[in-house]
Amino acid sequence: MIDLHTLALELVAAYAERRPLTIPPSARDGLDLTTAYAVEGELVQLRRAAGRRTVGVKVGYANKAVWRVLKLDTLVWAHMYDDTVRHASTNEAILSLTQMISPKIEPEIVFKMKDPLAPGVRDAAAALEAVEWLALGFEIIDCPYADWKFQPADFVAAYGLHATLVVGAPRQVTRSNISELVEQLPTFKVRLAKNGEIVEEGSGRNSLRSPALCLAELATAMARQDGTEPLAAGDLVSSGTLTESTPIHPGATWTASVEGLDLPTLTLRLA
Repeated sequence: MIDLHTLALELVAAYAERRPLTIPPSARDGLDLTTAYAVEGELVQLRRAAGRRTVGVKVGYANKAVWRVLKLDTLVWAHMYDDTVRHASTNEAILSLTQMISPKIEPEIVFKMKDPLAPGVRDAAAALEAVEWLALGFEIIDCPYADWKFQPADFVAAYGLHATLVVGAPRQVTRSNISELVEQLPTFKVRLAKNGEIVEEGSGRNSLRSPALCLAELATAMARQDGTEPLAAGDLVSSGTLTESTPIHPGATWTASVEGLDLPTLTLRLA
C-alpha cells in the first residue's frame, strides 16, 4: 500500500534537493495511474497549504501513437500553480534554471478558459467556444527520475514534470474567428530555435491532431478521475508539446515562431 503523503514529500524533496530518484515509484512500489493521480492531488493540497493557488492544467502524452506503446487509453495531466506560470506580455522572458535538475523545453499552445468545458466534447469548435484566448507558450519540464526513465504514472505523480510555463501574448477567441482557428490549429507549423538556429520543427497535429481536440480530450480525461475539479473559467491549459522535448542549459536564447496561425514569436533567455 503506497502512502500518498510520504511519496508526495519524497518527490518534493527530490526537486528541492536536485536529487533524482534512482528507481521511479512505478518500478519500486508498483505505482499505477489511479494512485498517481491521488499523489498529484496530495501535492495540490501541499502547495495550497503553503499559500499557492492552482491556475490550470498541463497535458502529457498528447499523441495516440504513444498511447499504444505505453498502454494508455487517454492523455495524462497535472496541475500548474501561480508561482510556476509566467506571462510574457512583450513575448520575451528571462528564466533562471539554477533550481532545476535536468530541464527541457517544449513549445505549446496555451488556452485560457472562459467557461467550464463538459466531458464528452469531440468537436474542435465546441471546445473553442469555452476558450477566452490562446497563446504560444514554452513549457519547461524537469525530471526527478534518473536518466529521464519513468512510466506515465511516475510522470503524473511528479507534477507532470511541470517546472514553468511561459505564456506569450494572447489572441482572443471569438465567435467570428472560431471556424478559422478550427482550420488553422491542426495545420500550423512551429519552429523552435536555439541562438537563432532551428533545432526542432513541429505542427499543431502533434497535439492530438489539434490543440483544440486535445483540450476536449483533457476535459473528458479529468472527469474520469474521482474527486478531480473540472476545468473552470479562468483556468489555463498547456495543451501538449508541438515538437520533441529538447534539453536546455543556461546562457542560451530560445525562440518559437509559428506559420499559419496568427501568434507572435516567443523568446526565452536562460540565466
